[in-house]
This record gives sequence, structure tokens and C-alpha cells, in this order.
Amino acid sequence: MNPTPTPTPQADGSSPTQQLAGPLVLEQSTVPRQMTAPHDERFIPKPTATGGAPADPLDHPDPLRAADSAGAENLLRCWVRETGPAGPDGPTLRIPLPASGTALLVPVLYWSATGWHRFGPPVLEGAPEGAPPADAVTIAALLGREAGRDEGADMVARVADSVRRTAGFIAERRRAPHAPAEADLFLTAEQSLLLGHPQHPTPKSREGLSDAESRLYSPESHGSFALNWMAVDRSVLATDSAWTDGGRPVRATELVTAYARGLRLPDNTAPIPLHPWQARELVHRPEVAALLDAGLLHDLGPHGERWHPTSSVRTVHRPGAEVMLKLSLGVRITNSRRENLRKELHRGVEVHRLLRSGLATQWHAARPGFDIVRDPAWLAVDGPDGRPVQGLDVMLRHNPFGPHDDAVCIAALTAPRPWPGRAGMHSRLAEIVLSLAAATGRTVGAVAAEWFLRYLDRVVGPVLWLDAHAGVALEAHQQNTLVMLGPEGWPVGGRYRDNQGYYFRESHRAALEQRLAGIGSVSDTFVSDEVTDERFAYYLGINNVFGLIGAFGAQHLADERVLIAAFRRFLGSAAALGSPLPTHLLEKTHLRCKANLLTRMHGLDELVGPVDTQSVYVTIANPLCV
Repeated sequence: MNPTPTPTPQADGSSPTQQLAGPLVLEQSTVPRQMTAPHDERFIPKPTATGGAPADPLDHPDPLRAADSAGAENLLRCWVRETGPAGPDGPTLRIPLPASGTALLVPVLYWSATGWHRFGPPVLEGAPEGAPPADAVTIAALLGREAGRDEGADMVARVADSVRRTAGFIAERRRAPHAPAEADLFLTAEQSLLLGHPQHPTPKSREGLSDAESRLYSPESHGSFALNWMAVDRSVLATDSAWTDGGRPVRATELVTAYARGLRLPDNTAPIPLHPWQARELVHRPEVAALLDAGLLHDLGPHGERWHPTSSVRTVHRPGAEVMLKLSLGVRITNSRRENLRKELHRGVEVHRLLRSGLATQWHAARPGFDIVRDPAWLAVDGPDGRPVQGLDVMLRHNPFGPHDDAVCIAALTAPRPWPGRAGMHSRLAEIVLSLAAATGRTVGAVAAEWFLRYLDRVVGPVLWLDAHAGVALEAHQQNTLVMLGPEGWPVGGRYRDNQGYYFRESHRAALEQRLAGIGSVSDTFVSDEVTDERFAYYLGINNVFGLIGAFGAQHLADERVLIAAFRRFLGSAAALGSPLPTHLLEKTHLRCKANLLTRMHGLDELVGPVDTQSVYVTIANPLCV
């Protein structure tokens, strides 16, 4: 069953980007200096006493030390971005800590124009010679005191949890770097995001999961598990589906029943799959216990084939299955407890219907090779009073990826991890660029620049088209954005996934209503253009593209100044598409940026409350205008 035709990615050949952005200029001398040069000799690591380059802190043989270095770097990157201290004057960055009467002295291994700095182990100013460096937990406590937030202690605990889990993931991956035999290319990529978001203070914290559960339910440990099934009386079943098979409508219950074969269902019930951790927790909630007591809900236990968690932890995949399942999971991951909201279930189906109204045909004709991974059906439970029962639901996501489709989210593409057959941590991005350079005889910088330009054309351009022509802005951060790679590793297309992350512009309400009557009435997706511009600039501009540029620079694959100049030129051409974003990014000297550290310190859950107050945003200098 296929809910909609998926466009065939373009063949790998000469890049149409050059038609959009003009000839590729790689000579660094032609690129104006933007800020402290990434390869300024002040910030190149000094040789060790034996003459070799110093070891990367992420490669420390002790997994806990490596994980702690990653955690400390994340905290420091967040603090630098969110509080705006001046850049380093030399190889050391001094971070004043007046609330504690001291300062952190941080070795700068790489200073990034886009915020992807690399830091060595920091020490407290005035500490005795030979004193150990400050670890991530100490840094979190000191920064929490500076912020003066009551939630600082909670953040310290979550930093400790994140570092501890990361150490376990690194140790396991060093022992077994290869993907499991049953994994397809998509799952292999989803399991590779070992260190998490480089601009988040607690990227791998998972409150509520025991160590044994973490190994079972985590993509980083190649976890897999059987789903827990419940039978829901049809009188309290809530569902919707826009899924079709050859034009025939397919109910959500029909889709899940295919994976519940062998289950004995009570009369007048339908099966609903749940994450096993969620199923265990739900029975203790009064509203769920009441449904069980009334015979409207039946816990059938674990059943069926094993499913694999993807990089979001709660969305599960099984190679060869036609669906992925986006499950509710009441574990706090990054900034939120990951339970589906009813409006998000409606939103996934609504976007699918919107695209089928003719919009997708127009989009694919103009920008082939890119699409949205559809969420066309869902199952949930209402109480006897008609109100949704939170956490007892599943979104049915179309799986468009065959065994040979190399679809990689940008976060996983750029994430350092142990690499089979090689010492140290390496990213897939680095492996691709180095391999292409060796195969073509071109310089690493030239290959990196062309790869980046192709990415802008095949992935960023289609997202801008959708905003311009439909008023639909995508929350296209690196976790939600997949690049489709050709056989040699060049970008040939892309996909977007996330039933939460859509912004329907208020200025396009009438046009969208004409495409799909009643759009937004239950999904709560219309947002003011002002908020849309701010969030779109952050997710696509700062998180996605600037983050990619920073990864190229921090991994010594390209000069960030060259890529920033290329992005500026791309935006100049892309402004003709009609999206406000290119002009916004080119003309605003400062941009609004989500502050993950301050959001965590304020104790905010990003899935709760109005879209414009769910997170803390700060103002940062725009690298395009520096």
C-alpha cells in the first residue's frame, strides 16, 4: 500500500545548482573575511611533544572521558551562543563566572563562524597546577548558578544522565561498530546519531528509562523489541485515515491488523500497538485504569515481530514494512515528554490531504526529488466523556524507503561516531567527502563545496518553494531533514518528516482554504507570518544549513567562509522563488535563535503551550552579514 506516489530522485550527474547559483568559485582569496578565520593559526591545535597532532577529546580510550568531553563541549557551545560572550583572543576562551567568583579557561580547538566550536577540557581559573579539568556536571552547575534558575539542579541531573548514557553508547559501538544484519540503509543511518544535538545541553538524557530498558529501546545500542498490544472497544476508538492503496481507501485498523496476526481480540474491539514502556506506565493512570476496569480496554501484552527505534527513539521501523509507527512515549527526551497530541495526529493526515489536492503534483514538477514522508492515518482512544486519553495512540507513517534507498537525516550524517575498521570518531559526511576526493583526484575543499551546493539545490530549494507557493513552512531542522544520497554519496534528493513541524502562514489562509476546506480547524497549524519567519529562519537557516556549514568546518573538510559565501549567493538567487526567508536571512544582521540551554533551565516543555512561547529564543549575529 502506498499513500501517494513518491518522486524518483534525480540521477547523479552534473549539478543543477550551478545553473541556480552560478559558477562555483573555490579560491579562498576571492571570499571576503567574515570573522575569525576557521583555519586561523591561533586556533589550530598545537603539536604534542612527540610531534603529532593532539588527540581529539572524543577519542579518549575511556568511554566515560570521551562522553564527558562531548557533554562539556555541548554546554560550552550553548553558553557561547545563548549568552554571547566575546570570542577568544587567542587559543583560550575565558568565560567569567561572577556568581561563583571564578572563570572557566577553555582551550579552543576550533572557532566556528556558525557556532560549531570545538573545545578542549576547561579548567577553573586559579586552580592549582595539575588540578583535573572541570567535568560536564561541574560546568552545568556553574552555568546554572550564573543563570540564576531554580531548574538548574534538574539540568545538572539530566547532564549527568546524558553523559552516562552516552558513555555506554560509545563503549557498545566501539565493541560492535557494524549495523545489525537485518538493518537496511535507512535504519543504519537512524542508529548512528551517537552524541546527539551538538547545541543541546542534555542530548541523550532519557528520564524514566532504566539501563536495561535503555539498551532495549535505544537506537544507539541497536535496540529492538516487540510492540505491546491493546484491544480497544470500538465505542471509544478514535481514528482517521487518508491512506489509499491503488485509489482504494484503507482504514487505520486495517493497516495495524496486518502486524497483529495471531492476536485473539475480544468482540467489537480493534488492536492498537503501543511502546512497551508506555504500556507499562499507562495502566497506572486513572483514566486508563478506568477503561480497563470497564472492559473498554484490554491489555494483550507483547506480540509480533521486533521493531527498531529510529533516531527519535519513539518512532519505530521494521525493514520491509510498509508503515513506520510514531508511538507516544512519556520519557523526557531533549526538551519534551514525547506523547502525541491529538492536534498533531490530525495535522499529519491533513497535510497528506493538502498535498493530494494537487499541491504535491505542482511541487514535484517544479522541484523533483523531494517529498514529505507522509503521516496519513492514526488510531487513538477517547474516554466515555469523549475527551482524548493522552498517550494511548499511534500515528501510522508511510515508509517510502526500500532496502537500497540511502536516506540519512543531516544530524546523523554529521555526527561523529566510531567507524568500522578505523580508529577514532568519524562522521559519515567526512567519509563521503574524503572518498569522493580520493576517487576524483580533487581537493577535499572543492568536493565539500560542491556537495554543499548540491544539497542546497536538492534539499533547501524545495523547502523554499513550498513556503513560497503554498505558505507552508517546514520545521526542517537536522533531525527532521533527510538527504537522499546517490551511489557515490552526492545529494540527489531529500525528504522531510514530522507531523508536528508545520507552519501554515496566516497570509495564505484563504488560498489554503481553497485547496482544502476547513484546513487548520482542528490541527491548530496557522501561525502569524512574524512567528513563522522567526521559526523558519531558525530551523532551516540556523539549525540546518548553518549547522551543516559548521560541521564541514569543525571536521576540517571546508573553510566555513567559502560555504557561507556560497550560501549567500544561493539565497540571492532563491529570493526569486517568493519565500520571504532568503531576504530575511540576507538582510537581518541579527537572527532569533532557539536557546536549548536556557529552555532547559526554564523547565519548558516544547510541546506544551502556544507555539510562540514554547521555547526560549535569543538574538545572535547573522554569519551571512558579519
